[in-house]
Amino acid sequence: MTENQQVLIDSLPQGKLQADNYRLESAPIPEAGADEVLVKTTAFSITAGTRAGLQGSASYAGAPKAGRVMNGSGVGEVITSNCADVPVGSQVKASTGWQQFSVHKGGDVELIPASHDPVLYLGPLGISGLTAYFGLLDVGQPQEGETVMVSAAAGSVGHIVGQIAKIKGANVVGVCGSDAKGSLLVSELGFDTAVNYKDEDFRQKLKDATPDGVDVYFDNTGGLILGSALFRMNVGGRIACCGVVSQYDTDRPEPGPKGIPGLLINKRINMRGFLIFDYAERYAEAREVLHGWLKSGKLKSLNDEVHGLEAAPAAFVDLLGGGNVGTRIVRLD
Repeated sequence: MTENQQVLIDSLPQGKLQADNYRLESAPIPEAGADEVLVKTTAFSITAGTRAGLQGSASYAGAPKAGRVMNGSGVGEVITSNCADVPVGSQVKASTGWQQFSVHKGGDVELIPASHDPVLYLGPLGISGLTAYFGLLDVGQPQEGETVMVSAAAGSVGHIVGQIAKIKGANVVGVCGSDAKGSLLVSELGFDTAVNYKDEDFRQKLKDATPDGVDVYFDNTGGLILGSALFRMNVGGRIACCGVVSQYDTDRPEPGPKGIPGLLINKRINMRGFLIFDYAERYAEAREVLHGWLKSGKLKSLNDEVHGLEAAPAAFVDLLGGGNVGTRIVRLD
């Protein structure tokens, strides 16, 4: 193979993202330089957070520009190495972007243990699982018997958050976008109950699902669901602000919800944003625990997969519309 197939950003979206904001192109396979490695991508994840960068403003997801390879994290095999610490044949995680081949400094790739399935590093052992782990346990700090509410509960982060909360002995309420997703959360992942935010009686059903209020709210969405959660929070409640997916796929984000700062003050609520990169020195600690839960069956990883680079743009649009369950992965192998 002499060409590197890539998905480029053809244009920045105006309003909602469209598949034709991308184009598929071929380029020469890059060559690894000094202390660099060439990685052949086997799979990459599509995450809602990367949509924030396409709004044209800087964010933790970066600010991609037209003509560049779409950014994203992937796993793959090292096929050329000029770095002694990363031998040929290694399985690694890297910022591959949406392309078949990519070059990285040896220190910028993460070696995956031979005993681990590399795809787990796009889900429960990757950013999604680490975000769920630290966001819930360090920021939310749930206690046994408390009520934990999770938005985007069937998403890549949310479905892990809810399961960790159950492991810690909490009562878990998931908020999602369909009755089918809600049934899956309860029947397969052990959530106590789920509420469909698209239901006309959402606020009343959320109230019914949280008769004792909410002690910890893990917010992936912002918007309407955050506004509703604020009025269900108990005194001394904690809100972990992880993402704002309801505001990503638009050029007209909504204003913040009512109740801030009044409810925060009156109920002494701790509302805290976080970025997973702040916990980089503790990734190994979290992965050991998460992998143990996976092996024991206490934690289940949900993926939905598409195949081929050409499928990625439509899969991203579908994800932003709530079409995914668990982590959306594009496989190239």
